[in-house]
Amino acid sequence: MKNKLIYRYVLGISGISMAIVGWLFSVGKPTEAGPFLIVSLATLSIGVKGFSWVSGLSFTLLILSVVAASLYYPDFFLTIGNYETAGLITPLIQVIMFGMGTSMGLNDFFALAKSPKAVLVGVGCQFTLMPGLAFGIAFFSGFPTEIAAGIILLGCAPTSVASPVMCYLAKANVALTITIVSVTTLIAPFVIPLLMKLLADGFIEIDVLAMMWNIIQIVLVPIGAGLLFNKFLSGKAIWLDKAMPYISMGGIVLIVAIIMAAGQESLLNMGLLLILAVLIHNLLGYLSGYWVGRFFNLNEQDCRTISIATGMQNAGLVSGIAKTMGKIATVGLASAVCGPLMGFTSSVLASYWNSKESKK
Repeated sequence: MKNKLIYRYVLGISGISMAIVGWLFSVGKPTEAGPFLIVSLATLSIGVKGFSWVSGLSFTLLILSVVAASLYYPDFFLTIGNYETAGLITPLIQVIMFGMGTSMGLNDFFALAKSPKAVLVGVGCQFTLMPGLAFGIAFFSGFPTEIAAGIILLGCAPTSVASPVMCYLAKANVALTITIVSVTTLIAPFVIPLLMKLLADGFIEIDVLAMMWNIIQIVLVPIGAGLLFNKFLSGKAIWLDKAMPYISMGGIVLIVAIIMAAGQESLLNMGLLLILAVLIHNLLGYLSGYWVGRFFNLNEQDCRTISIATGMQNAGLVSGIAKTMGKIATVGLASAVCGPLMGFTSSVLASYWNSKESKK
């Protein structure tokens, strides 16, 4: 009860701060609202932890507070002394991929043998529906070419490593989604460059072999190292096993902050339109993934899994690819927008399905 009271006080601070933000905007002083907006979102991310029905939004709200900070004070996120923080993106993605590798094993692929149709449907949706939807949105959006190419790159990404968590919350098939994540991630270095050459070559120049090699370094090498760690050292470094999820979350937050700060000008110029484009892509992914599952006569659990796995893109990997292309502030912008949006929409969808099951 005492803890609940603390969370209520924290939510009160958040509410007061947001009221001040509203007042400052209403009197034409949006620049002065920055600190209050950051405090409001940060305290809200803490406060919701005290209530199970919204606690899943905590990480998304934390990212939103960091987004606000990076847009209001971009200089703090672009350099540390004379070092440009964009140089941290690739190693951070590699650390996240290593963490994924440490949590993987041969058991994760047994679902492929047990339910090959569901896995093939999930992988197929990821690399057909999402790139196709992204191309359509990019083509009709009228965005600058590099921003449009970033939307397509986001659509070509493998399934997000966070999707198993959402499938668990949605009472879907967690084993299936782990397999889809593993398969789509492992073949991504070979599929993404070909899809980008096919779909995005009209927007920016695509060097297939260079992109393939860069993705191999970002994805396969650290995942391979993680798999070896899991095989030979699993259970011998318990502190690392416990720390990796938090390291990964911290890495995602920092990556989003750096990209938002780097692309501040572009985002402010087209912010709402880009957010809308990414949101439409995300929601259509959930919707089309679910109904494709139904079309192939998969059970309800598997349909939910395909829906979440299809709609959730590995935005962090896209950021790493954009960095290797030297276009983090343009090509990488859609992925930075996607992170917070995807966290929010997937949480809402998982909560809906969870509550639906609870009522049965």
